[in-house]
Amino acid sequence: MENKKTVRVQNPILPGFHPDPSICMANGEYFIANSTFEWYPGVEISRSKDFVHWTAVPSPLSEKRLLDMNGEKFSCGIWAPCLSYADGLFYLIYTNVRNWNVGTMKDTPNYLTTAPSIEGPWSDPVFLDASGFDASMFHDDDGRHWFLNMEWDYRRNGPRQFSGIIMREYDPKTKKLLGDRKKIFTGTDIGLVEGPHLYKRNGWYYIAAAEGGTTYEHALTVGRSRNIEGPYEVHPANPLISSYMHPELKQQKAGHGSWCPSTDGQRTYLVYLSSRPLPDSQYSVLGRETGLAEIVWKDDWPYVAQPDGSLVNTPPDYVDIPAPSDSTPQSYPGQGHCHYTFKDESWRLDFKTLRTPATEERCTIKERPGFLRIKGGQSPWSFYEQSLIARRQQEFCFTAETKMYFEPDYFQQYAGLIYRYDEETQYLLQVTHSEEKGKIIQLNTIMPNSFEQGMEMVLKKDCPVWLRLSVNHRNASFSWSQDGENFHVIRPVCDAGKLSDEFAGQGFTGAFVGMFCVDTEFYKKAADFEYFDYQGGVSR
Repeated sequence: MENKKTVRVQNPILPGFHPDPSICMANGEYFIANSTFEWYPGVEISRSKDFVHWTAVPSPLSEKRLLDMNGEKFSCGIWAPCLSYADGLFYLIYTNVRNWNVGTMKDTPNYLTTAPSIEGPWSDPVFLDASGFDASMFHDDDGRHWFLNMEWDYRRNGPRQFSGIIMREYDPKTKKLLGDRKKIFTGTDIGLVEGPHLYKRNGWYYIAAAEGGTTYEHALTVGRSRNIEGPYEVHPANPLISSYMHPELKQQKAGHGSWCPSTDGQRTYLVYLSSRPLPDSQYSVLGRETGLAEIVWKDDWPYVAQPDGSLVNTPPDYVDIPAPSDSTPQSYPGQGHCHYTFKDESWRLDFKTLRTPATEERCTIKERPGFLRIKGGQSPWSFYEQSLIARRQQEFCFTAETKMYFEPDYFQQYAGLIYRYDEETQYLLQVTHSEEKGKIIQLNTIMPNSFEQGMEMVLKKDCPVWLRLSVNHRNASFSWSQDGENFHVIRPVCDAGKLSDEFAGQGFTGAFVGMFCVDTEFYKKAADFEYFDYQGGVSR
């Protein structure tokens, strides 16, 4: 008798800054690749056998030979990776955007790296083209491989710059593109066509492409054709998924996605991008997240299945899937209560740096065993060598805490706890030096076109300091202690909502919290951190 037990998987399945999901199924497992933009290492990969239990995979672009983003501005870097599997290899296509927000032209080189295992080793990247971003690879059942990307036409204005989806054949022997480019799809009246993926089922080729931009009009468009080159007939109930005109939904901005068959071949699952704004707000401080939906096929068209069985093109709050053998609750990397110590390198899976690797020269656990030593880097405005280690915010309410040893002797040396969106939008609880007062602590705020320095409070020398951030939806409160028990709140209460795409302008990331150290005199003054604690769902 068929086992009909199910387990309820709540959306999003990957909460907090997991944008532009690309899913593939290989060897009985699901793998999702997400954009990382300026955060290093590049491309986030998560794995699961059941959509309930997720683990982080070491990022494939973790060495400078594979990825160097030094000098790139915020929200450049890794856009919309595509992960696929064919012929015993994982194929990873990614764009390293060098420029997108200055002038009408974009610099968007697309690369391919492959590996026999999701853990690697990953091959040296091969440059394929730079005519547009959001590239992908399709492996046809006749053994041919096809490379796609959106085309950027700088000569046009507004949405017409997104001029369509172009395709070329890829030769795995020479690792080059073949033949002439072919424009196979120009999108719909939604506009701004990007993020293409190709699929084949029952003799039909399907194109799935994001449209509507990255804000509240976002959507996932689907078309089909008997010929891979088109023309593609648009879905009769297009778009496949969107939150547009549904302000009551918790998940907004639904769109950009991809699908794959279930491990038993009986179902089709779609992963998609969405955002959860703060209550009574338009601010999505958690960034763009990854949601899950089941696809039902009707007349050879895909439809999103709702929990009540209806076929409505909005993101579902949850999906009921066949129960895994392990019935423990839904789990995600880095969510809940995470207490990080620095006795080994396991903490690195949840933490990221900016643009370049966290090398031993910048941060190390070897020089003072049991501690993370961060050596002073460039300023919080720099697009180059910042010494910053941070992790994504995954809940509306959380508390982050660290214990730091730092003895500055010059005002250009400062270190502490940071809560940030990008170089122009961040809060810094920092310990530094004052010529008049000695060792001090203050809360500094960096916002577009402004820099506000908080009141200076004197600290004891040769003594550690505990630094804490408590976030309750939009209220972000910093505090400090020198005994680990009695904490002193620093005013003002900060606005967490400002650490979002909507406030910062045209950005694509989300809020991060972490540790930093700056030394703009010699780039060598170090701060030692004994632990970092992140407790989701709790605001002290």
